[in-house]
Order: sequence, then C-alpha cells, then structure tokens
Amino acid sequence: MAETRTSEPAAGPGRLREGLRAYRLISAMWIRSLMAYRVSFAMTALGNFAVTAFDFAAILLMFSQVDRLGGYSLAEIAFLYGISCTAFGVADLVMGSMDRLGRRVRDGTLDTLLVRPAPVLAQVAADRFGLHRIGRVTQGALVLCYALVAVDVGWTPLKVVMVPMMLLCGAGIFVAVFMAGGAFQFLAQDAAEVQNAFTYGGTTLLQYPPTVFAKDLVRGVTFVLPLAFVNWLPALYVLGRPYPLDLPRWAAFTPPLVAAACLGLAGLAWRAGLRSYRSTGS
Repeated sequence: MAETRTSEPAAGPGRLREGLRAYRLISAMWIRSLMAYRVSFAMTALGNFAVTAFDFAAILLMFSQVDRLGGYSLAEIAFLYGISCTAFGVADLVMGSMDRLGRRVRDGTLDTLLVRPAPVLAQVAADRFGLHRIGRVTQGALVLCYALVAVDVGWTPLKVVMVPMMLLCGAGIFVAVFMAGGAFQFLAQDAAEVQNAFTYGGTTLLQYPPTVFAKDLVRGVTFVLPLAFVNWLPALYVLGRPYPLDLPRWAAFTPPLVAAACLGLAGLAWRAGLRSYRSTGS
C-alpha cells in the first residue's frame, strides 16, 4: 500500500497571506454556488436561526418558573448566552467544515488537497463553506443586543471595550478547538462527534452561569480546556460577579493571551497531525 508523507511549510507572514487568499477564493466559490439558489439559501439560513433559537427558548421556559438561575437574572444569562453563541457562531462559520476531515482521511480524498498549491488548513476550513451558518451568528447577536439593553451594569469605558474583546477572543478560542479537533481526526479518522462535544457542547455549557455546575467541571474548562475565557471570566467582571474559583481580578483581562496560546498550540497540533497522515494508497 502506498504511503504519503506530507507537511506544510513553516508558518510565516507570506504563508499566512497565501492561506487567507486561498480561503477567500474557495469560500467565495461556494458562496456563489449557494447564491444561485437564493430561496433555498434563505430557508436554510432561517432554519439555522430557528434551531439555534431553541436554546434560548429553553432558558426563557426556565425563567417562566423561576426568577433566578444559579443566582443570575434573565438579562445576565442572556449576556453570557449572547457572547458565547455569537463567538461560537463566528468560529463555526469560519471553521465549521473541519468535521468533514475525518471522512477525507478515511476515503483518501485528502490527497487531492495535498497536490494543490494552497495550505491544506485553508482548503479544509473553506470546503463547502456554509454561509447559512450566519443564522447562528445573527441569533446570538440579537440576544446579546437585548442583554446589553436589559442588564443592570454600571458601564465604564473598560467594560464597553471588553464586549468586542470577548467576541474576538472567544471566536479565536473556538477556532483553536476546531483546529485541534481536526488534528485529532488524522489519528482517529472518525472523530467528528468527539470534536462536536467540545465545540457545540462547549458553547452550550457557557450559555449558563458557572454557579450551576460542579467546581471540578469549572476547573476543567478553566485550566484544562480554557473555554471559561470565552465569556465566564471576562463577563463576570463586567457583571460585577465573583468567579467561583476565586481567581485574581486580572484574570478577566487575559482572554487575548489565552486565545493566542490556544491558536499557537492548535497550529502545532495541526502540523503534527498533517505530518502523520498516510494516504489510503487507492
């Protein structure tokens, strides 16, 4: 059986520009394909919006029976929900196609990407670019807008700046999780559901306050898989709430560092996974 060893050139500004250009061209091709059937696209995007809205509908149902959940009001949980859903929606829009990688590894069609003059990561991420996922981003943004109006917060310039910071860094952390999940699929070859447990499952976890979960779980998503830096730590600073683990106050300002570290480690994992790839030989 034939064996294929491959690795991408070392990362650098030129390689990054090349990857972004390839991603833009491939995604634009798929967007043009979608726009050829505008009604179908609109219905799919609306369906995506409605399906994701069920998560917030479940929260509204809870609050029809209680005034607070884990000590948090509806507006405060809407703030956590809006940040988590919007940040994840952006990452899912950009990298959601990574869950198809396992199938490409199994059937050998990844070989077709290796011979193209473009970074494999950009090709995999842009493959069958799903613009309909914009429905999730829109739904999360609408809930966030409601929360910003309804939440009782003494807004300061620093707290205002932290909202876009959370969205940007949260999206970066979720992108890193998608990349790490893709790297794992080089080994497992059928790990899409494992990846989804940390991506889709992670955003569902963050939609609720940390006070409703056991401290061991909170420690796990703070120190092991740092999803807490997407919204829990910075958002609780904005809301004036203490973090269950009694972390120092400055920890709320570390999401940019955490996102950069996660992306760096995910990049290394991706390169290691790609180097380990062996063609099916067929």
